[in-house]
Formats: sequence, C-alpha cells, structure tokens
Amino acid sequence: MAGHRTEIHHQHRDVTGGWLRPAVFGVMDGLVSNFALIAGVAGGGAGAGTVALAGFAGLVAGAFSMATGEYTSVAAQTELTRAEIAVEQAEIRKRPAAELRELAELYEARGVEPALARRVAEQLSRDPEQAWRIHAREELGVDPDDLPSPWTAAGSSFASFTVGALLPLLPYLLGAASLLAAAILAGLGLFTTGALTSRFTNRGWLYAGARQLLLGAAAAAVTFGVGAAVGTGLS
Repeated sequence: MAGHRTEIHHQHRDVTGGWLRPAVFGVMDGLVSNFALIAGVAGGGAGAGTVALAGFAGLVAGAFSMATGEYTSVAAQTELTRAEIAVEQAEIRKRPAAELRELAELYEARGVEPALARRVAEQLSRDPEQAWRIHAREELGVDPDDLPSPWTAAGSSFASFTVGALLPLLPYLLGAASLLAAAILAGLGLFTTGALTSRFTNRGWLYAGARQLLLGAAAAAVTFGVGAAVGTGLS
C-alpha cells in the first residue's frame, strides 16, 4: 500500500548515552574526587574554614581540568576525523571507480549480493557530495554532519563536574563544622548518580546506586585515613 509505514512495536534505550551519559559521569567524578579531598583534609584535623577552602579549590581546579581535557581530546578527535574525511574526498575525486568498488565490497561484506551491492554503490555515488558522506559513515564510522563540538564537551564537563563537586562542599559553605552533613549529602548524590548509570547497563538501579555509594565511600574512607595519619604526623 502506498504511503504505508512499518509499525515499530518495540523501543531501544539510548545506547550512545546522548547528553545524559557524560553529564552523569561528570557529576559522579566531581562527587567522588571532591568528597574524597574534603574527607582527607577533614581527617587531618583541619578546621571547617580550611576544609571549605580546600573543597572550593578542588571544585575549581577539577572543573577547569575536566573542561580543558575534554576540549583538547574532542578537538583532537574532530580534527583527525576531518583530516581523514579530506583524504576520502580527495580519493573519490582522483579514483572514483576504485572508491565505488570499495563501497560495493563493503556492502558485500555485510551480506549483500555482489550485483545488488554494485548497483547500490553506483546509485549512492552519483552525487559527489552524497558519496563522500556515505564513505565517511561506512569506512570511518562517523557522521560528518554531526561531529562533536569541543566547546560543548568542555562546557558540559565543567558544569556537570561543578554540580557534583559542590554537593559535599555545600554543608561547609552553609556553616557546617563537621564531615557528617557532607557525607550524608555526598552519599545521596553518589547513590542517585549510580542509579542513573543503570540506564546504560542491564543492572538494576538499586544495585548500580549501591555499588557507586560503596565505591565513593571507600575512596573517602581511604583519603580520610591518609589525612588522619599525615595530620597526626605533622602535629
């Protein structure tokens, strides 16, 4: 029937993670690293003001470090991808017949009959602008029209890390004098972000949340112990 569209009776989860995956893991990174830092300084016997200063410094340094690293890595990857796309464009201009055969062979390798693969490759290669995009997707595994932005990656990493790092610091900024309030708030944050990671796995949210809570607590306990040992030695 003309205009008939096949109905889809199932849905898949977002396996690439979209924006949620880096956001969740950025928050988690900020939570674990800054809570561990705060626990270590508090374990050394420092006053609330010193702990708050250390936590704030950890937040700022970590956020800028994350943003810088993310910008550099994404920019390098994008530049490499564009360079490889330029190579592919040049090859299509210089050796169109060879590139057409290469595209047909790719489809053959995926199970398409040779004659049909050849016809598909010929049809897709009629438009040069379409042809290099098809080659980029098939050979490089990238969408040339949807390359990641280094600035977007840097900004999202900065923001998500800041949110995570702020949680254990917040009680001290509001006047808390002990680690307990920070530990409770960090624990809630760790469990919540851990539970959100179940979106990307087959694990249940309870297991994922509890696992992240235990890992974060272990990191904080180790740094608290180190801080206590060093603080005792320095006093």
